Amino acid sequence: MEFVIVGLVALISSLLTLYSGFGLGTLLLPAFILFFPAPVAVAMTAIVHFLNNLFKLGLMGKYADKTVTLKFGIPALISSALGAWLLSFLVEQSTLFSWSLGSTIFEVTGLSFTMAILMFFFALWEIIPLLANLTVSSKFLPVGGFLSGFFGGLSGHQGAFRSVFLVRAGLSKEAFIGTGVLIACIVDVTRLGFYFNQFSSTLFTDHIGILLTGILSAFLGAWIGSKAIKKITLDSVKWIVAVLLIFISLLLGTGLI
Repeated sequence: MEFVIVGLVALISSLLTLYSGFGLGTLLLPAFILFFPAPVAVAMTAIVHFLNNLFKLGLMGKYADKTVTLKFGIPALISSALGAWLLSFLVEQSTLFSWSLGSTIFEVTGLSFTMAILMFFFALWEIIPLLANLTVSSKFLPVGGFLSGFFGGLSGHQGAFRSVFLVRAGLSKEAFIGTGVLIACIVDVTRLGFYFNQFSSTLFTDHIGILLTGILSAFLGAWIGSKAIKKITLDSVKWIVAVLLIFISLLLGTGLI
């Protein structure tokens, strides 16, 4: 069942990145969380996210703006390491709180609670007009890089802050996509280095099947999406996805998953 769910979510979410503000990691993380502990889910999502971005980089990387990449990417690289370190710190923490329902005890760790809050927040980000339409002056690109990198390293939620700051950088559509993909790859490389140090290498080899399912499905979704003639924003899709993310965040934050 996990292969079917992860495969479908990876394919659909990779496709939906062309139609909504949600990124692949935002949508794929909840699918992995259904079957794996939060830190493992974050790491596995990062692998699929990185390889899918490499695929996109081969298509759009030539359009990346070097100046914007440096202003945004260097702070993002540094802060992604901080975010990944915080993730490793939270992994070591004991149960934050617990509650019982009958004879069943539900435990919530600091990490799972943090993931739930971030998932909830970034779901609201995409559907609240004030946040969804937020832009910031290009002079604050280093600040945006730091914020995007930090949350990218901690939970993989880097796309929202990246878009807020890059949209005012005066980039063409091709440069916007190429620069965003290049920066995402920089963050992914940094955080994956921390994740691989945190977890045993057997963790990934033991689950190579489901990882390949996610990777290949994401590639297929990106290829299908690239064939679309018009790239529009589907508000109904954004709302459906946001509600599902909020629902999963509530389950995660209360220890039900």
